[in-house]
Amino acid sequence: MAQPQIVELPAGEHYVCRCGKSATQPFCDGSHKGSSHSPARVVMEKAGQAAVCMCGKTGTPPLCDGSHKQ
Repeated sequence: MAQPQIVELPAGEHYVCRCGKSATQPFCDGSHKGSSHSPARVVMEKAGQAAVCMCGKTGTPPLCDGSHKQ
């Protein structure tokens, strides 16, 4: 069972890797270029923790909604 990755994020826009090729997981580093994949955008209104889904079952991508527990 893949657990979410808890990350500390500053306020603003962030991009989460969805192709699996990024060297800066869980964040996008542009490795998807030339593929059919694109990163998922996360906007943080204020700095804080975010739980990034690592199992792919979430209904609220790229953030975890607890689906990995079911």
